[in-house]
Amino acid sequence: MKIDVLLSGGLTEIGSLSQDLGHAGADGLFTYEGKSDVFFPLVRAGETTDCMLYTNVAIAIPRSPMHLAYQSWDLQRLSEGRFALGLGSQIRPHIERRYGSVWDSPLGQMREIIEATKAIFHSWHTQSDINFVGKWTRHTLSSPMLTPDPLPCEPPPIWLAALGPKMTELAGEVADGLLIHPFTSQSHLEAHTIPNLSKGLSKRSGEPKDFVVTVGAIVGIHDGSDEGRVKAEMTVRGLLGFYGSTPAYRPVLDTHGWGDLQPALRQLTKEGQWGKLGSLFNKDQVSTLSVIGTAEEVGKELKRRFGGVADRLALSIPQGIDTTDLSNLVKEVKH
Repeated sequence: MKIDVLLSGGLTEIGSLSQDLGHAGADGLFTYEGKSDVFFPLVRAGETTDCMLYTNVAIAIPRSPMHLAYQSWDLQRLSEGRFALGLGSQIRPHIERRYGSVWDSPLGQMREIIEATKAIFHSWHTQSDINFVGKWTRHTLSSPMLTPDPLPCEPPPIWLAALGPKMTELAGEVADGLLIHPFTSQSHLEAHTIPNLSKGLSKRSGEPKDFVVTVGAIVGIHDGSDEGRVKAEMTVRGLLGFYGSTPAYRPVLDTHGWGDLQPALRQLTKEGQWGKLGSLFNKDQVSTLSVIGTAEEVGKELKRRFGGVADRLALSIPQGIDTTDLSNLVKEVKH
């Protein structure tokens, strides 16, 4: 099981940070669509580390498959085959009000974006004409002046982020990997995510080649002191509250009979009381939806919960992690 860490910080720091995280044992580094561009940091990281690099995720619906293909092609070349394009649909308010794009049929749109991007990859890799016509996008124009050279490796895999049953099934059917949101639990994975993924995989013609399951996990690490434990738990509670307030993530809470927590969290956000979100979770809920402890304790628990399911673990660590703790966590997972 590979251990991946969020790559955050200013662009001027990314190169050295990536190198340090790789030396500490990180197998992969990922970015997310937050306060800055999701691709730029991976360019800097690709120059200084041998880690796997991926977007987790690039929001797909507002982007053209052609843009995604160009960015991915360059990163795959730069990293010498260590890049994966992680895509996600986001939710309707963000697509319409943040990105100013069209939310029509997210399942259909995501299927088409993946298929179109793969068609472009194939065209470039084989130096053949592109002829993809879909409902939302069409790509039928190419010329030697606009066509990148083939890669010395395979085109980048496309991993799809999913939480709901239909999107999870779609990942198994058309993508090269599944990115599981960190707001999840062992029970939800076993009862819903993996069975739905299996449905999608069964629709493929032939065995899926190198399909990758990446499980997100919310983690809080402390030094064993009471003060450290309280601080780690507070940061984890804040992240749980943020995710839990989103209606799309309620199914995870429903798995445990905690669905009524979601509208209560949502109401606090409407009142602007973001600082109170974490206080609504009891101890059992926190321990089910996250892993908190020393680096060694966290590593051991992550291995117990997800070792039989995940090919990779994408750690969300709201308070950050130093290289010593990361090294100890990785050693415990791989022990």
